Amino acid sequence: MNAPAFDASTAGREVVARAEALARHSDSPDHYTRTWLTPAHRAAALQIAGWMGEAGMSVRTDGVGNVIGRYEATAAGATALVTGSHFDSVRNGGKYDGILGILVPLACVSELNRRGERLPVAIEVVAFADEEGARFQTSFLASRAFLGKFDTVLLERRDADGVTFEEAMRAAGLDPAAIAASPRDPETIAAYVEVHIEQGPVLLDEGLPLGVVTGISGGTRHLVRVAGASGHAGTVPMPMRRDALAAAAEMVVAVEARAKAVPGLVGTVGILKVKDGTGNVIPGEVEFTVDIRSGEDAAREAAEREVFAAFEAIAARRGVGVTARKNHAVRATPCSPRIQDLLADSVAAVGAPVRKLPSGAGHDAMVMAEATEVGMLFIRCGAGGVSHNPAETVTAQDVGLAVAAMLAFLRAPGLSASRAPAGSAPGPAFVRRPA
Repeated sequence: MNAPAFDASTAGREVVARAEALARHSDSPDHYTRTWLTPAHRAAALQIAGWMGEAGMSVRTDGVGNVIGRYEATAAGATALVTGSHFDSVRNGGKYDGILGILVPLACVSELNRRGERLPVAIEVVAFADEEGARFQTSFLASRAFLGKFDTVLLERRDADGVTFEEAMRAAGLDPAAIAASPRDPETIAAYVEVHIEQGPVLLDEGLPLGVVTGISGGTRHLVRVAGASGHAGTVPMPMRRDALAAAAEMVVAVEARAKAVPGLVGTVGILKVKDGTGNVIPGEVEFTVDIRSGEDAAREAAEREVFAAFEAIAARRGVGVTARKNHAVRATPCSPRIQDLLADSVAAVGAPVRKLPSGAGHDAMVMAEATEVGMLFIRCGAGGVSHNPAETVTAQDVGLAVAAMLAFLRAPGLSASRAPAGSAPGPAFVRRPA
């Protein structure tokens, strides 16, 4: 008996229901937070592994806790189309960020398995254990480890509770020595494709359910320290003050002004801390973060130079000191034109308009581009496009369309054609220093 026809609406509802179920595995009883190797994180990993097994996949967990399901091809030893995303979250985040990139392709595999259908390429769904890096400040930890690019200096990191990276691994039953035991051979990967919510309002504003990503913005993050002089708020005359917070405030505005000057450039100060801040004391020391991103590396690098030159000028004029440490850097990542075309054809095949757009947010695809050609499929966000926030939302209808489009993509004859060699397009370069 032939299997019933695929129902995109049902698939969308099932994926959303699974995302809701995973969101119950949270580090906090008050909001959705899931950081690397906490009990909630490990429970989510077991849930994902169970769903992979139900979909007919062989399942394994690697040295950093990535959960990897493989659905074999028609012939043994075939290269794999690798797809997936992360299942950790930012603190008080949204329940669809990352998760849809696991659940949508998993729904595709489940449908293929239900029909007894195999493809010329194997399909591997990778649930990356840590992309956000909220616990140990380790952005892209899991995808880098997947490719054998783990930085051992991270073993010395401690979380906010003083737990070391290594202690967290051992408590979760993982051996730090196993992280580098089996790096993935790029020659076994046909391509990498990531499904993700847009994390922005473009598709929502244009009334479009899906988007094909053209490239991912590069970005740098810095920790900046401003050192002035503390003093009594009532006794130090204004001309004699060396107010670290006033100087930092001017620097924050300089970041915003420079980012506004160039289309596509964004600059953000997300954290600002006053050391020993008191209402009646002139701030003597302030730390703040600077995040600068652009799809054009030259524009970002120019902005970075000019922003820090402005910081120096502000510091000199106000009589304070300023120092900065870069703790993250990633170059812009172009998506494969071949994969873009295949995804565009698949979106059109399910009756949706094709919209190509860049990604301003970082994704595991940036790391995977070091090994193979990459592509991304965006799903429209609701609630004004908000993400990394409890208000983050999607519709089951849009998710169902994404499942249908990914099925069309996986079945496309062009997918099994020879891929572009790794390194044929400029890949990202990373800077990692202890925070």
